[in-house]
Amino acid sequence: MNQPDDPMGAVRAEVAKAVAGHAEVLDGLLVALLVRGHVLLEGVPGVAKTLMVKALAHSLDLGFRRIQLAPDLMPSDITGNVVYEAATGDFRFRRGPVFSNLLLADEINRTPPKTQAALLEAMEERQVTIEGESHELPDPFLVVATQNPVEFEGTYPLPEAQLDRFLFKLTVGYPGRDDERSVLRMHDEGRDPHDLAGLGLRPVAGADALRDGAQRVVAVEVAEAVADYILDLAEETRRSPSLILGVSPRAAAMLLVASKAWAFLRGRGFVTPDDVKALVRPAWRHRVVLRPEVELEGATTDSVIDAVVDRVPVPR
Repeated sequence: MNQPDDPMGAVRAEVAKAVAGHAEVLDGLLVALLVRGHVLLEGVPGVAKTLMVKALAHSLDLGFRRIQLAPDLMPSDITGNVVYEAATGDFRFRRGPVFSNLLLADEINRTPPKTQAALLEAMEERQVTIEGESHELPDPFLVVATQNPVEFEGTYPLPEAQLDRFLFKLTVGYPGRDDERSVLRMHDEGRDPHDLAGLGLRPVAGADALRDGAQRVVAVEVAEAVADYILDLAEETRRSPSLILGVSPRAAAMLLVASKAWAFLRGRGFVTPDDVKALVRPAWRHRVVLRPEVELEGATTDSVIDAVVDRVPVPR
């Protein structure tokens, strides 16, 4: 495959053939791939969460698996298990769906904590251990776990320590009117949005392009003033009277690394305060905890983070 001059831009263009709008969500997924993070994707059904991840995998020529998480799902249904083969008399490890480049874990809050923990451990360690033997996961490896923000009955919310395993919590809202019109037109013309080949999607980059991009991200410069800006934002969350829990040092580090990838996707070799501002919500909204009385008054994690950003002076 011939790599384009701007492989990430080419990927964006390919995904846009199937998914109308949601450009910032797609960029968030690309950032996660470049910095080896994982993503929690929240949105109501029918806003193209699955389609976006599937189209991204197709455009990057990466393996894609989807698993529907449910209350009766066992850890081995995700990681795999050892099976006995009567024909040979041997035990063989049968790989689970986690052995893919892009794994879409639908409705992660609908499966019990033990199964959640197995998936999250694989995300952290990038390997699974079965019967004392370790099995490496593919590289690249991205887990995109979805949540429905309006249905909570029969769910198992992720605790704070497990939410912290995700680089971003991205929200997928309704598309704009023009984007939704293009979706209607696609259906009116009889085109199946899940038939990616029929829509003209093709692989335009690959794992090598991601590895090269990741190396370029490392080289993106972060001025001392911008690093201090991130530290000031983190300290302000810890002082905020609206929060029980501010962000950890790891959260600050993840915001810095993600901001470097965001700058890279915009063709710059340095991070600006605007890059930090663009990512502070998705990087921290799942890492802070609101006080109950503040939540009852209608505040959200996003609104409190916005207030934190407003209070912290922006470096020149």
